[in-house]
Amino acid sequence: MEFKDSPAIYLQIAHYVCEQILLKKWKAEEKIMSIRDLGELIEISPNTVQRAYDFLQQREIIQNVRGVGLFVAADAEDNILAFRREQFFENELPDTFRNIYLLKIDMKQVVERYEKFVNKNFPNKKK
Repeated sequence: MEFKDSPAIYLQIAHYVCEQILLKKWKAEEKIMSIRDLGELIEISPNTVQRAYDFLQQREIIQNVRGVGLFVAADAEDNILAFRREQFFENELPDTFRNIYLLKIDMKQVVERYEKFVNKNFPNKKK
């Protein structure tokens, strides 16, 4: 896994875990990789992975079953979507809207490009 300068590495790891869940690679109520195993896989300190896992536990995306390990929460997907939508609306969409306005882009163009993007990148996705 390659890391960017921003956001913090533990948030990038949390994002990675969330993607695995949204892509159904890690399913609800299934055990996930241990802190040590994930740290070795992505070549990062177990302390940083622990911080990411703590972050995800606070948002009820993963849960710790004492003595057994960490598991994907039953409603993890809903919690991920709610959290990521909130972050998108607060942090990313305002910049996008500003650029749309400044560049005088018609919303029809945006919708057309969005539909092309979805069809190209997610051809099996049901509408």
